[in-house]
Amino acid sequence: MRTLGIDYGDSRCGFAITDALNITVQGLETLETNGNDKLILKKIDEYCTTYEIDTIVVGMPFMLSGDKSERAIKTEKFIHKLKCKYNKLKIEWIDERLTTVAAHKTMNLLEINKHKKKNIVDTISAVYILETYVNKK
Repeated sequence: MRTLGIDYGDSRCGFAITDALNITVQGLETLETNGNDKLILKKIDEYCTTYEIDTIVVGMPFMLSGDKSERAIKTEKFIHKLKCKYNKLKIEWIDERLTTVAAHKTMNLLEINKHKKKNIVDTISAVYILETYVNKK
């Protein structure tokens, strides 16, 4: 069984997945959503069909102080949707503070073209979210 990681955002959503042993993580894609959760749920349906997913982990965007941001409140509502729709799967969240910063640092180290960064930053963030979850187990 695999774990799906999600970097949930206002306009884009990044996805990552573990291998079948839940040891390694690979990025899947960044989906342009423009705030449409139905597109995200449809994509998750596709991933559930393609992979044997038993857990979904969503990054929770707390502020550096640890307080809930407006985005964290929206993310909680999204997680509630996931729990309602995928009630047979384990749905969890993990603190994602600074994952986007880490993703940008990684892209800078790899000298990724600035025009391509927007399309992959959320995927890389999803990888960091999922790696953090896997390493906590």
